[in-house]
Amino acid sequence: MAAGTRQDPPAAPARPAAPPLLPAAQNAQHELEMEVAKYSRGQGADLKALRDKKLKGQLSVKEKLYGQSAKAAAKAEKWLMPNDGGILEPDHLEKTYRISQEDILTEVDLLSSRKPFDMILPVLGPYNIGYTSNGRYMLVGGQKGHLAMMDMLHMDLMKEFEVRETVRDVTFLHNEQLYAVAQKKYPYIYNRHGTEIHCLKEHGKALKLQFLSKQFLLASINSFGQLHYQDVSTGEMVANYRTGLGRTDVMRANPYNAVIGLGHAGGKVTMWKPTSVKPLVTMLCHHGPVTAVAFDRGGNLMATAGVDRKIKIWDLRKYEIVHSYPVRAQSLDFSQKGLLACSNGSQVEIYRDFGGHDYKLYMKHKIMKGYQVGKVLFRPYEDILGIGHSMGFSSILVPGSGEPNFDTFIDNPMETTKQNREKEVHALLDKLPPETIMLNPNMIATVRAPKKKEKKTKETEEEMEDAIEAAKNIERKKKTKGRSKPSKRAKKKEEDVFKAKRPFLEQSDKIDGRPDKKQRIGEEVELPKALQRFAKKPQS
Repeated sequence: MAAGTRQDPPAAPARPAAPPLLPAAQNAQHELEMEVAKYSRGQGADLKALRDKKLKGQLSVKEKLYGQSAKAAAKAEKWLMPNDGGILEPDHLEKTYRISQEDILTEVDLLSSRKPFDMILPVLGPYNIGYTSNGRYMLVGGQKGHLAMMDMLHMDLMKEFEVRETVRDVTFLHNEQLYAVAQKKYPYIYNRHGTEIHCLKEHGKALKLQFLSKQFLLASINSFGQLHYQDVSTGEMVANYRTGLGRTDVMRANPYNAVIGLGHAGGKVTMWKPTSVKPLVTMLCHHGPVTAVAFDRGGNLMATAGVDRKIKIWDLRKYEIVHSYPVRAQSLDFSQKGLLACSNGSQVEIYRDFGGHDYKLYMKHKIMKGYQVGKVLFRPYEDILGIGHSMGFSSILVPGSGEPNFDTFIDNPMETTKQNREKEVHALLDKLPPETIMLNPNMIATVRAPKKKEKKTKETEEEMEDAIEAAKNIERKKKTKGRSKPSKRAKKKEEDVFKAKRPFLEQSDKIDGRPDKKQRIGEEVELPKALQRFAKKPQS
């Protein structure tokens, strides 16, 4: 080696290139990126344009945390909610409401193809239906006294019997062990074996029944327009109110806040809770009798139908109408995913929200001509719509109606006997009092905001002080016969000061919101002739 020459160090060995991802891994990575984009908070801040180093560092940390939280939410959704809800997707100019049940059955799997059925029972109809909260059991009641309970998971008939009198409505209580039936004179409670447990004579001739599962309250409306609330865990009658709007058989419970909605013959819809004698809300919805009421799962939407052949969608946050459709309906029901089913004669129509509460026709199903549909009800956690009609009951497939992922701590369609027993005990321990039923349940456990009081400004204080000084400096004439005594003068001065302060005091009372005192009925107030005989006569 020559002196003074410098040898370069040997070059580092090149790293091997990363192996290419498999197509399945690429698809998984792409799906994860799409989920992360769904949970991201939009476009991040432009950090290059910032000159403040401190602000730039703070924003970079926040953007990093936002990205981590979006990725964690996407992974949680992937593992905790693995199933995606299906829906009918048309090709080009094809309409989804032209797809029949036969076309759907040819495309679904074997288990789903067994769920739709038609049960023809022409003697004891028309039929009313009800499902448990987890959607596993179905209860049907014929108007002429036929009751039957079915396990829809295994398609087994658990119990069937006849009560030999009119049946107006049926509903499950907290689980499938007990159910209530509104019969000819009174509501009755039966167990799963068909044994009569209770006769609720205080409810009278009940027309409709609703059960509030969180509060363990059975609500009923009878033929005299009386609304009853009874606690089924203790047997106590919690409330009994007269609606004052006549007979009605339209009643529905809001699943969000447990408020009962009633539809009346005058076109009004009233909302009730057990701790209020008067309705919380009274809405004039139709120009004729209301035939059906339904509430969305989120509690923000209400659908009403009337004899005026209109279905109206209402926003309960503003109590304003969102859309109105010229459709006649005898029964309404919202699914867990927001689909709206309505029945009209022998036809059932399902509407879907296409954005902005704009409901458009999604599916149609027509049963045999001459059959009159009485009630439509979506089955929870399944893409199934139950139909009770004059000649029996039916079940049809409605893709995209049920929640595909269920929480086993809330509702478990696959629960065992032990899990059912433990859930019942937990439900009784977590039972909410009737006072928790309100229009806005988010107000529970919050502190009531104090009333805003406007402080007295310096100007008003100075004006009041000037008025008091002017009242004190008033000079009075000297009077004879003891009317100018020092005590008389002091009393007169106090009266002048009070008269000067009075307008300022009245103004402060109005600001504080204090109610005025009731005006006494005397000679100064002129009463109508019909009430003059009740006025107090002046003492002579």
